[in-house]
Amino acid sequence: IRFLGEDPWLRLRELKKAMPKTPLQMLLRGQNLLGYRHYADDVVERFVERAVKNGMDVFRVFDAMNDPRNMKAALQAVRSHGAHAQGTLSYTTSPAHTLQTWLDLTEQLLETGVDSIAIKDMSGILTPMAAYELVSEIKKRFEVRLHLHCHATTGMAEMALLKAIEAGVDGVDTAISSMSATYGHPATEALVATLAGTGYDTGLDILKLENIAAYFREVRKKYHAFEGQLKGYDSRILVAQVPGGMLTNLESQLKQQNAADK
Repeated sequence: IRFLGEDPWLRLRELKKAMPKTPLQMLLRGQNLLGYRHYADDVVERFVERAVKNGMDVFRVFDAMNDPRNMKAALQAVRSHGAHAQGTLSYTTSPAHTLQTWLDLTEQLLETGVDSIAIKDMSGILTPMAAYELVSEIKKRFEVRLHLHCHATTGMAEMALLKAIEAGVDGVDTAISSMSATYGHPATEALVATLAGTGYDTGLDILKLENIAAYFREVRKKYHAFEGQLKGYDSRILVAQVPGGMLTNLESQLKQQNAADK
């Protein structure tokens, strides 16, 4: 909208037309919707209604402060319009964020009313062992479909996904290999190959996935100038805990201010 003047509803309708059998998912900042300030409940409800009407199926609703009150209106709006409401645990580490913190938030989200729960490791700081423990404890205590979303920034995401799968997670987020890693997610093909022939076999065809990867390999070349500086892993994020999406935006803003070296 800001740079290209595009109609997001038209884009959404075109995507749904091309993929009628594939559920489309979006990230929704709870009471903030897609912005950085609170909106009134009726605005939240109206936005969700429009999004569903134009083809959105799954809403991953989160709040940066993990306050369920800021997710309630959006989650209720999603369910009232017949879409899938996914409550989110925005994972972080601190003396205040214990295992019990996440269990309590899960319970609060279930009381609000959700169709599934997502653990959102936006900074890639969820260790494999912590992933195993967190998934195990949530699945032990609650009957809910559980997803895991890990950014690959620090190099732990692949291991975290594997341990979560062993612990009983129901779904994990990956990206096609030609668009994976660095600020994004682990490669789909690598996980498919890892799980092949096991009790967790995905049944996905590596050759078909390669056709998709080849397509996006060419698409990516067109947008090379807009890519971030990260070429591998960045262990500094283990301390700074900067989310992958925020990191690319921060780099872009610094570049615009001729302060990229800062």
